[in-house]
Amino acid sequence: MKKQASFIFSPDQLNYEFSETHPFNQKRIILTMDLLKEIGAIQPDEIVVPRTATDEELLLAHDAKYIEIVKKASKGEVNENIGSIYGIGTEDTPFFPDMHEASAFLVGGTLSAIEEVMEGRSRYALNLGGGLHHGFQGKASGFCIYNDSSVAIKYLQKKYGARVLYVDTDAHHGDGVQWTFYDDPSVCTFSIHETGRYLFPGTGNVTERGNGKGYGTSFNFPIDAFTEDESFLHIYHTALREVAAYFKPDVILTQNGADAHYFDPLTHLYSTLKIYEEIPKVAKEIAEEYCDGRWIAIGGGGYDIWRVVPRAWSHLWLTMKSIPTPTGPLPDGWLKKWQPEAPVSLIETWEDPPNLYEPVPRKSDINEKNEQMLTRALYTIRKN
Repeated sequence: MKKQASFIFSPDQLNYEFSETHPFNQKRIILTMDLLKEIGAIQPDEIVVPRTATDEELLLAHDAKYIEIVKKASKGEVNENIGSIYGIGTEDTPFFPDMHEASAFLVGGTLSAIEEVMEGRSRYALNLGGGLHHGFQGKASGFCIYNDSSVAIKYLQKKYGARVLYVDTDAHHGDGVQWTFYDDPSVCTFSIHETGRYLFPGTGNVTERGNGKGYGTSFNFPIDAFTEDESFLHIYHTALREVAAYFKPDVILTQNGADAHYFDPLTHLYSTLKIYEEIPKVAKEIAEEYCDGRWIAIGGGGYDIWRVVPRAWSHLWLTMKSIPTPTGPLPDGWLKKWQPEAPVSLIETWEDPPNLYEPVPRKSDINEKNEQMLTRALYTIRKN
């Protein structure tokens, strides 16, 4: 009997750890899962233990030489000078023991999610351990060693012959995925992110539309710094529906970074939990309308792991399970369990508190700039 949703999880996903102080902290998966268990939203038979991606699968999106270097770095056999050529051993993406094994395991989690959906065992699947969208064919970047999204999309193409709509709502541009499929007309990449004028990786302009046969299948929506919920959601709702109607995918893969929130320490957007309630709802609607429900969701950025990520990512699973959006206090057991360990005061409700930040003086200007950007970004669709 087909499950409504599969939750891909293993404690070994936490082995992807650069250091105790690095901002990329997979403990957020445990915090999210524990919150869902506290409200009775996840059952043991819904949890699927991921597998490890094989070298053959990694080669779908990565160079053999690069994989070899990562394997050697895992054993301490690569110095920083050589490593930096391949984007590892850097401040952002430092060496750590068994980094190949940990990275291949995260990729395997996303492949496991795909198999759950495409083999008909589950309608939807969630792998919060994935979403490493900055990895390139032969180089690591931005905390990402292997790019599970790129491998997964290639896998969907090779094994299932699918037209894939990749939707990236991380505050950072999904550059690694975009460039991998920039000239491929059977993959559509969609990224709404903070403008690269202020934020890594500096790409994702509206003029990046694809190349050759892939022209018109790359869509970027770079929103201004300090953008708030209303403008973010207007762009997301409008753009995703128009892009999906234009591309007509067979399957939707969503990358769900939770770093557009006001509390996130690495970005400059002013979103609240409201956007994380809405993002999965629209993705699910698109999947039902165009893909016979085939929707795979993965994690991504999110660097306030205590106050933001668990609440934000819970909405992905709750939407998949068609469980109404919770309101009011978070479970007392969850708060008591984690507050002693948290370095900040936890938010005690599902919603953010009112007056989270001071009013943004440039709000009308920001909204107007975002609207002009939206018109430019959708030009290739609307002109037809």
